[in-house]
Order: sequence, then C-alpha cells, then structure tokens
Amino acid sequence: MLLSLSEEHRQHLAFLPQVDGSVVAEFGRIALEFLRRGTSPKIYEGAARKLGVPVETVQHGVEGLMFLMTESAKHTISEVDFLDSLLVLGLGDDLNQTLLQLYLQHRADVCSVLQQLSCSPPAYCDLHWRLDVQLASRSVRQQLIPRLTLCLRRTGGAGGAEEDVVLQADAATLLHLVCRLEDALHAARSGRTRRFARSIK
Repeated sequence: MLLSLSEEHRQHLAFLPQVDGSVVAEFGRIALEFLRRGTSPKIYEGAARKLGVPVETVQHGVEGLMFLMTESAKHTISEVDFLDSLLVLGLGDDLNQTLLQLYLQHRADVCSVLQQLSCSPPAYCDLHWRLDVQLASRSVRQQLIPRLTLCLRRTGGAGGAEEDVVLQADAATLLHLVCRLEDALHAARSGRTRRFARSIK
C-alpha cells in the first residue's frame, strides 16, 4: 500500500533536501518527542535560529515528518512501499534511506503511542427489555398505548467499565427503527459495500 501525500504535505517536506542528514534525523527525533508530549515553540525557534530559516519552515518540516511516520506506522507500510511513497517527493536516495531508517527504528514506538492515543468506541454487552401498555387514563377510559423500555449495557467507558443506557420508544418509533436497521443490513450485504470494504483494507 502506498501513502497518498497531499500537495501541502509535499511542500512541508520539500525543505528536507536543503539540510544535512543529521538534521533530518534530529527533526525525526523531535517529531516523535512531540507525538509523545506535544509541541514546544521554543524548540522550533532554537532549530530555526541554528539553520537560519523561518520558524514556520522548521515547524512544517517537523509536522510533515510526524505525519509521514504516523501514517506509515498506522498502515504498517513495508520498506518497499515506504520508499515508493517517497519517490513522488524527489528527495534523493540518501535522504530516502535516512527516512527509511528513521521509520524502521521508531515504528514500534509510534505504534504504541498511537494505541495509547486511540479511543475505543463503546461495545454492546447485553440488552434487557420490558413492554408496558397503557390501557386507560383519567380522561380516556379505553386506550392502547404500548411502550418498549430498553436497558442497553455497553462496555468501553472509563477504565473499560460497563455502563447502562435506558431508552424508551413507542410502537411507531420502534417500527421505524427496525425498518432503518433492515435497510442498513441490506446495504451492508450489497456487492458495492463489499467492494468498498475490500478497497480500504
């Protein structure tokens, strides 16, 4: 799988051929440090002063490297695909090899940081339901109003704790919900959806 690099990202990385390979390695170290702890304008200013370039140039270069490393690690790009993705940048063989070594050296660290930063969506655990029917009221002696009460238990909250969510629906809302879920299930089984799912894997 090849990375898709936007024009803005290419412009950010276009600064790298103008500096030494050791500076690129230092930028990579700063990018990984910022990924763990956040950005620091003072480091940008210090690096810009040493290189004699605007602060924005250094910031864009570091952010471009950070994006390159995180996207490559997220999709577990192979060495060949990583180098092929860099070809569109026209950085040169030496710089491509420096970036490849930087990626291979820190791939595990980037993956672990991304796992810590990722949020896991709530997952279904259990469901209890109760059907209530109102047969009469003070104003109307004979009526029939069914209501369904659902207690949905899900996991994935703070610390992986379970959480109960209570929902109530009347018959019309419940029928509408069933129809929409059946439509979604039918769409998920279609050939178009399967082709799309295969293309993003």
